[in-house]
Amino acid sequence: MTKLVDKIERSNSSPTDLRNQEVIYPVRDSQYGDLETPINSSVFVRRFVGNLSAYRPGLSPLRRGLEVGLAHGYLLVGPFAKFNPLRYTESGTLVALLSTLGLVLISSVLIVLYAASNPPKPLSATAAPTPPDAFQSKKGWNDYAKGFLLGGAVGAIAAYFILANFDVYGNFLTLIGAK
Repeated sequence: MTKLVDKIERSNSSPTDLRNQEVIYPVRDSQYGDLETPINSSVFVRRFVGNLSAYRPGLSPLRRGLEVGLAHGYLLVGPFAKFNPLRYTESGTLVALLSTLGLVLISSVLIVLYAASNPPKPLSATAAPTPPDAFQSKKGWNDYAKGFLLGGAVGAIAAYFILANFDVYGNFLTLIGAK
């Protein structure tokens, strides 16, 4: 893994590398289409985006990744359980869990590779005027990836246990007379 990271870091300074020639940064001039609209500059949207775990002040990169990973891991099990080819078999929910864990693992690896590519510092946007310091260093991105992997795995396992024991919850509701 370190050899791959070293190769990526060496390619960052090479002007002949095509990846260094394709990067386009947004221009802060309204004539070039970087506009504030009534929707993206409204107070509601600014507060909503500011309260997302990626932009909330005072969180460590690990905690940011943990919160985002929990949400993604928990919510991805459902579509995998509903739309996988084995959805009507006994192992359908297990396949959904394994698929979600695979996707979370791939996403975490991609975050680590992005951190190794020496990404530019985040720019302030209309909806998020102050990007956190966690996304300005490789260590911050790597800590975010660790939290994402851990949170995604825990969220997926929690959703799996709910789906795997759904009949138990139905029996409990029948027992207390709520169903």
